[in-house]
Amino acid sequence: MYSISLASHPSLLLLGSSAFSRSSCRKAENDFAISTTLKDSSSAMTTIEEDAKDIGILRLDPSLEPFKDHLRYRTGKYADQKKLTEKYEGSLEEFSQGYLKYGFNREEGGIVYSEWAPAAQEAQLIGDFNDWDGSNHKMERNQFGVWTIKIPDSAGKPAIPHNSRVKFRFMHNGTWIDRIPAWIKYATVDPSTFAAPYDGVYWEPPSSERYQFKHARPPKPEAPRIYEAHVGMSSSEPRVNSYREFADDVLPRIKSNNYNTVQLMAIMEHSYYGSFGYHVTNFFAVSSRSGTPEDLKYLIDKAHSLGLRVLMDVVHSHASNNVTDGLNGFDVGQSSQESYFHTGPRGYHELWDSRLFNYANWEVLRFLLSNLRWWLEEYKFDGFRFDGVTSMLYQHHGINMGFTGNYAEYFSEATDVDAVVYLMMANYLIHSVLPDATVVAEDVSGMPGLCRLVTEGGVGFDYRLAMAIPDKWIDYLKNKKDDQWSMKEIASSLTNRRCTEKCIAYAESHDQAIVGDKTVAFLLMDQEMYSGMSCLTPCSPIVERGIALHKMIHFITMALGGEGYLNFMGNEFGHPEWIDFPREGNSWSYDKCRRQWTLVDMEHLRYKFMNAFDRAMNALDDSFSFLASTKQIVSSASEEDKVIVFESGDLVFVFNFHPENTYEGYKIGCDLPGKYRVALDSDAWEFGGPGRVAHNVDHFTSPEGIPGVPETNFNNRPNSFKVLSPPRTCVVYYRVDEDSSEYSEGVSANEKTVHVDVEHESPAADVVAEQVSAEPTSHEEEPGSIEEEDVEDEEVEEMTSDEKEPQLIP
Repeated sequence: MYSISLASHPSLLLLGSSAFSRSSCRKAENDFAISTTLKDSSSAMTTIEEDAKDIGILRLDPSLEPFKDHLRYRTGKYADQKKLTEKYEGSLEEFSQGYLKYGFNREEGGIVYSEWAPAAQEAQLIGDFNDWDGSNHKMERNQFGVWTIKIPDSAGKPAIPHNSRVKFRFMHNGTWIDRIPAWIKYATVDPSTFAAPYDGVYWEPPSSERYQFKHARPPKPEAPRIYEAHVGMSSSEPRVNSYREFADDVLPRIKSNNYNTVQLMAIMEHSYYGSFGYHVTNFFAVSSRSGTPEDLKYLIDKAHSLGLRVLMDVVHSHASNNVTDGLNGFDVGQSSQESYFHTGPRGYHELWDSRLFNYANWEVLRFLLSNLRWWLEEYKFDGFRFDGVTSMLYQHHGINMGFTGNYAEYFSEATDVDAVVYLMMANYLIHSVLPDATVVAEDVSGMPGLCRLVTEGGVGFDYRLAMAIPDKWIDYLKNKKDDQWSMKEIASSLTNRRCTEKCIAYAESHDQAIVGDKTVAFLLMDQEMYSGMSCLTPCSPIVERGIALHKMIHFITMALGGEGYLNFMGNEFGHPEWIDFPREGNSWSYDKCRRQWTLVDMEHLRYKFMNAFDRAMNALDDSFSFLASTKQIVSSASEEDKVIVFESGDLVFVFNFHPENTYEGYKIGCDLPGKYRVALDSDAWEFGGPGRVAHNVDHFTSPEGIPGVPETNFNNRPNSFKVLSPPRTCVVYYRVDEDSSEYSEGVSANEKTVHVDVEHESPAADVVAEQVSAEPTSHEEEPGSIEEEDVEDEEVEEMTSDEKEPQLIP
């Protein structure tokens, strides 16, 4: 979730614009790692103080040298904070188990409840268990403003029943105030009452009702292929879906399309559904709309059983402004040191209407670090995607900032060093608790060192979202005709990143699908998606172009844009409509807050072609691991031909964006000599194309120029071979292992990849599998029964309650 002005980052690409090579970059990174290892081995032990003096990323990126004082200052603050934590809490690991001290915890003979509320003058615990009368359950305060009470068991049973309502009542300036406990593990609302406030729920199920995990975490993949999903809106019906329904119905689809990671949005409880989960009210509680904590555990365990890792979209950048049911309710005018949030303007985000944490506060650090560990250990999440990191990194929060890549924009008085230190501690903790965790930063600024180790002076994330990529595609689709698309600009935008810091590339996420914007498929085909997606009718030029470019845009983004890939739920098959959560402007409708899976499941609709290609390109990475490869070289980006040729791993990719030109005998460069064949072809019949490229043809290389002298080679590549390149197609070639019989019978890699792991395929997958082995017939058969309905061509800016929106009629 982010919305600010964004400029390009010319400083991110450290290797020049003519050819992006991850291999040369990785060599520099490896040399740095070796020197660091040798340095560390020369001393018996490196202290925290010494770590603060030696900023490893200065050796990795000389451009940071002018800012070494800033880097040393923030690393010193991190070292000091960590040292204080060890002194007063034992260790950072113990400090991060605040949920064992705060909130509700079972101890021998009773329940202990503790709450940090330094502004309270008196405090009580109230709930169903005492008929909401706290006079007999008064709490005691310690010197740090922590209130505690122990409630003895009654007749051998807990005095507070499982699944009963509770609240924290405290007095301020002579007035009693009721709040949901800050560390509550579950919160619910009366569904029969409109805009009812949430209630805290004491969640401590008996062992017979407590979910027991059965499956181990899957191993960390070489490269994450992430399926971003929102559980609540994952139903085909206009309602809130449940964790168990998502686990049983949607997870198999994700597995079928060969993703290895699921990223779940809106898990932390949020009282306003329309916030998409980003206005969190209860940080330790699962969203009760979709079920109970045990139901979420079922979902995660089911994902692990399918070999899928699960990341949580964690929101530590801000908190809901709600008072009665949110953390903000504990702020009753006290100073920043006695509050979760900054006071005054610094504590309020103007665009988001939310509160901003005081990351220098001891109890805020305890709360947020413990929150991360809670989700890792209690629910077995495999990592996080941190939301709104740009807002955290800078005191201006990125508002009205067009980051140009000038390093002075990252290291100045505008940098929120306290927030940076918190993120360093968070990443250090996460990887200490779970070494194989995957942690992704949503940062639009491109701060150097964000994805380098904390021990090097970096912030410690594993990946950064490549947020400029979808903006570029939107600009092209909205503002440029096909003949105005620049191959060099596309290649430059996709490779414009620091080669020593990994990125997750994506063509569109949930941000590009929300109301007021359109999905890539909708931008390409618009109203034709309501009338032209049947295979039983001739394919219109608009739909033909739309499906072709949809496949190309997503695939080149995946193959060239980063070291990982992300797709939002439904975009893999070109989900046609925007997302709109229930709100006053649409009469609280759930109609656009769902996913129309039936579109991809119906054999006669063309959505299945985009879905099949999505499955195949993920399977291609399974087979060849090109995303994780250190080798990525763009050898040609021809403006005249509208063709981009590059290598990722040992695969050769040819993208022909020309709307009309077919190139026969098109010469492309490559690294390794030998025989090449088609590994994946977007023009193949099973992906909705006419099948113009033969898959059983051997392409033999020819040497180019003088060995070892790139300038004498063809496009700086020592070998070449010739291919057929139809318009608006992408074809991938792999080098045949002459000792292998894998492809000796001429079976195309398209056929191979589509059939990968069909154990958990959706019904649509069976259709694709049948088509792979079937002989091509004409697309243009008898007209079908799809009815045409009108839809506005103009971009949707704002939905009002009286607007009528067309429905897809299969």
